Amino acid sequence: MGIFNRSKSDTDTTASNPAQAAGVATAVADAPVSVDLTGDYTIDPSHSRLGFSARHAMVTTVRGAFGEFTGTAHIDAANASASTVALSIPVSTISTGSADRDGHLVSADFFDVENHPSITFTSTDVKRSGDDWAITGDLVIKGTSKSVTIDFESTGTATDPFGNQRAGFEGSTTINRKDWGLTWNAALETGGVLVSEKIKLEFDISAIKNV
Repeated sequence: MGIFNRSKSDTDTTASNPAQAAGVATAVADAPVSVDLTGDYTIDPSHSRLGFSARHAMVTTVRGAFGEFTGTAHIDAANASASTVALSIPVSTISTGSADRDGHLVSADFFDVENHPSITFTSTDVKRSGDDWAITGDLVIKGTSKSVTIDFESTGTATDPFGNQRAGFEGSTTINRKDWGLTWNAALETGGVLVSEKIKLEFDISAIKNV
């Protein structure tokens, strides 16, 4: 029975038992506070990560991330379809822990950064079910636009020491890089290829609500 639907006997018992009354008060105080997510946000790149991973030589996983990006979002908690997201990533900021590999990735074999300096994502549809969000949008890589859906989970809200209201989200999706013209590969003597076609994209987002 909820604490706001107690019978008279429950109330009498609580009133006559100070320890129980204190426990009820503590439970109410500790209840999570609902924060309205609705508003305009700017993604904080210093506390966010846009990462990716791919299988290498069929036996291990190489992980990387983009060091710079800009993004905005409009969140409508009551009407998710009215929400929007836009993201721009300078390809030259790619980092996998190997300068040689990073140089190869920005070359014409892969991203061709001289002719296609940015990756962009613009949402076209947003759906919500509780803390789960599905954001569909146009992902443009190397001049090719394809629709992708990224599943996100809301990880909570907080007010930081500087008074900023933050909202956190974690998400991921898997794409086939060949769909965007990233076709370079090398065959292995033992069979298979050097770089997997499937790439997992990973998002850890901290967004600041605009004042």
